[in-house]
Amino acid sequence: MKKQKIDVVERIRRFNVGRDPVRLALKFQAMRANAFAFLRGACHLFYDQLPEAGLLKSAPLVWLCADLHLENFGSYKGDNRLVYFDLNDFDEAALAPCTWDLLRFLTSVLVGARKVKLAKAQVRILCRRFLDAYVAAIEDGKARWVERETAQGMVRELLESLKTRKRKTFLDGRTLCAKGGRTLRIDGKRTLAATPRERAKIKAFMRSFSKTQPNPEFFRPIDVARRIAGTGSLGVNRYVILVEGKGSPDGNYLLELKQALAPSFAALLKWKQPKWKSEAHRIVTLQRRVQAIPMAFLAPVVIERVPYVLRALQPTEDRVSWGDWKGQLTRLEAVMTTMGQLVAWAQLRSGGRQGSATADQLIEFWSKRSRKEKLLSLALESSRQVERDWEKYCEGYDRGAVPEAGIGARRLRGKSV
Repeated sequence: MKKQKIDVVERIRRFNVGRDPVRLALKFQAMRANAFAFLRGACHLFYDQLPEAGLLKSAPLVWLCADLHLENFGSYKGDNRLVYFDLNDFDEAALAPCTWDLLRFLTSVLVGARKVKLAKAQVRILCRRFLDAYVAAIEDGKARWVERETAQGMVRELLESLKTRKRKTFLDGRTLCAKGGRTLRIDGKRTLAATPRERAKIKAFMRSFSKTQPNPEFFRPIDVARRIAGTGSLGVNRYVILVEGKGSPDGNYLLELKQALAPSFAALLKWKQPKWKSEAHRIVTLQRRVQAIPMAFLAPVVIERVPYVLRALQPTEDRVSWGDWKGQLTRLEAVMTTMGQLVAWAQLRSGGRQGSATADQLIEFWSKRSRKEKLLSLALESSRQVERDWEKYCEGYDRGAVPEAGIGARRLRGKSV
């Protein structure tokens, strides 16, 4: 892959053409905040500028998350009703070299270190912990998983905290309750009001979808709003849906409906990909394949010829907070170990499927120890590229070269909320 000379601001603007202007303004604003948010919001740019290296071309092919970074791990309730900690975003998932996920994750550690005030030496220790745990889990050859009973450190603390969270408390934080019924809370931070057409469209779909389910009444729609979450996907069609669930008001459930787009780096995929029925089918199929236990209510759907992924709402706060490391590097090292293992287990679990490498092939590849050091060197190069790109973006943003940010912000302050 030859490096391209790119006008960073224009490349980002072109990639985001057609997105909802209000949430797009929030995305552009978030990307201005720091280099880590920029990395999250510009996955396409990251792959456009992959370092030129054989390690990123000839490594065994696996089913990648492809947008792997510190905040794409989190807790969720599986379809067996147990809570797990795992990779949890597969919008970009594809078949590509195993080193791509590792490079993006290590880059996110290097770039994100500023947020928690880590010294360079500490950051390199964390990167090595991640890689060591990943390679050790590959060599073990056995795909495992993380739940409350097997979690350690900060991950265990997260899962234990969710154990005591009550449904009513969760619902009260995201809805308004009056006369025994609930409506979604529109706050301009997690939700925006849906238009009348959007509400009618989503409610009609949910009524149709419910008829295909064993318990149709569970999916009866009560309210719909546009959802604000993530960074890279801000601006795509995304909704939170309040449904009847186990009964109103406190038995209601929250679901999410998110538009499915092609991987942002699809043009770089030189390896044969399956012919998916839709992008939503790609995402759901690979999520089910890679996760130990899939998320609750996970399903690919199509609404007015647009593919969406339907699933249980996963709150953004259900992640490890890096600010809780309390100045103890060992706490972050434990998280790195868990994340490295999870990536390896995901690759092992999905190995040998539709062109992906087997466990033996992965074990053979990582038996050459020098590859870990080479990957760390590439991650340093990649992190420096992200920092340079972010600086260019900030300069363009500040001089008004991203007019969509202003247009969307004005709408956000107006009647759109």
